[in-house]
Amino acid sequence: MDQDATPITGGCLCRAVRFEISAAPIVARVCWCRLCQAVGAGGATVNVCFPSDAVRIEGRMNDYACTADSGSSMHRRFCPSCGVHLFSEAESRPHLIFVRAGALDDPEIARPSATIWTSQAPSWACIDADLPQMAAQAPPAA
Repeated sequence: MDQDATPITGGCLCRAVRFEISAAPIVARVCWCRLCQAVGAGGATVNVCFPSDAVRIEGRMNDYACTADSGSSMHRRFCPSCGVHLFSEAESRPHLIFVRAGALDDPEIARPSATIWTSQAPSWACIDADLPQMAAQAPPAA
């Protein structure tokens, strides 16, 4: 992101957690894995990747550690007050953080470039035919 660019901001529903990001998104993807379906109330989630060192977070969060279907050890962080899921991070890629698009103040920056884990999507899922689709995990973001 340019030095004079406006930072990307966001937070949870109750505003107890707020964040500011000083870099442009690396990639955004729609994810239909079963974990994201649980987080997304049955739908997919849209996740936007940023460099971890560009994200500044204020407020307390809880951390749910789990193993993703990809085999990655993940940390999913959420607000303990309102329960909104905000971030996910893989232990194998500590330089990256994925922000849930719904937590962004301006969700327009979260335009997905692909849909992943389509093999786990329910038959009624609305999957954008104009986006590349992957049956499982996408290659790692840069």
